Amino acid sequence: MMKKLKVLFTIVVTALLFTACVQPNTEENATTGTKNIQTVVKRFGSVTGLKPEKMDYYKKLHAAVWPKVLQQINRCNIRNYSIYLKEIEGKQYLFSYFEYVGKDFEADMKKMAADTTTQRWWKETAPAQIPLPDAAAKGETWSAMEEVFHQN
Repeated sequence: MMKKLKVLFTIVVTALLFTACVQPNTEENATTGTKNIQTVVKRFGSVTGLKPEKMDYYKKLHAAVWPKVLQQINRCNIRNYSIYLKEIEGKQYLFSYFEYVGKDFEADMKKMAADTTTQRWWKETAPAQIPLPDAAAKGETWSAMEEVFHQN
């Protein structure tokens, strides 16, 4: 009996930890009637220019991102964050991709913007970037991109 209680306790604790770590989205399978729990993921892609004279510095910064910046990114429910560099017609561009797994994107982005370490990081990276006209018109650095295809 005691062994069964330990197994049951382990199952319950595991389930509670699992639900605390993901933002569940419960969908019912129309065929089987079973419920599937999925993490809600919203994908973001964006682009900005990069000043050629700042390219080496930008790469150096991102080769050793400050640990507190990485922690804040995680605390703000951002996962799978990547930045790519591409030269197009002699100009350098950065492409950013990340997945958001939280419940309130605006609140998490405000939390990130309020973080003093992140603010210092942005003061290092911003002078290297060249906002595209649509972002510059809004006082932003990165231009949002429309997702036209995704495959899991």
